[in-house]
Amino acid sequence: MKCLFLAAGYATRLYPLTENFPKPLLEVAGKPILDWLIDDMTQSGLVDEFIVISNHKFAHIFEDWAAKHTQLSIKVIDDGTNSNETRLGAVKDIQFAIEQLQLDDNLLVMAGDNLLDFSLSDFIRYAIGKQATCIMRYYEANEARLHKSGVAEVAADDRVLSFVEKPAEPRSHWCVPAFYYYIREDSHKIQQAIDNGCGTDAPGSFISWLCGHTNVYAWEMPGQRYDIGNLESYEQVKRVFEGL
Repeated sequence: MKCLFLAAGYATRLYPLTENFPKPLLEVAGKPILDWLIDDMTQSGLVDEFIVISNHKFAHIFEDWAAKHTQLSIKVIDDGTNSNETRLGAVKDIQFAIEQLQLDDNLLVMAGDNLLDFSLSDFIRYAIGKQATCIMRYYEANEARLHKSGVAEVAADDRVLSFVEKPAEPRSHWCVPAFYYYIREDSHKIQQAIDNGCGTDAPGSFISWLCGHTNVYAWEMPGQRYDIGNLESYEQVKRVFEGL
């Protein structure tokens, strides 16, 4: 299985920290955000290669970082964009990486700026058992936050009935963070989804399209997800992880 990190954004809300440095490499409790995620998956033994999809501005910084991980297989893909205004969007970045590397494997796709206080290994094993594309979910009681998140309707058997990014009228309280497991057959449908009008900016847009065409399942998270979106949330996650 390959792991693909979405790291081609420009993180303008974290300026000046990220004006000339990629957010996924900001340090939390002594190591870069990406290292926390990679260390967890390396210990699980379920991932054989890591792929970082970067913009052109920060690609060389990711390449320098990857070169330090001599015992791991890490590839950095440059999507060629130079500004927030010209970014491809998450879904097109995933498709770009698939085409560039001719990927033909199950894919674990995740945002490179999120941290978890639990291991991803149980989610991966859940998805392997389902033999289907899977997402993660957590209950969000705050309706204001639902309007700013991906929200899924989920059946009793965990099957995703619908998924909407930033809904005006949320149909449930199940929030979906940017952690996805695509079986290889479904990853090959991304270009079809784009051709059919699937949104390309938010990574969950492909899931929204896909659950209308095949079974997608949602695993309930056993812990907390920390989304590093601005300076306040970055300081918060540093305090949390320094206390672990």
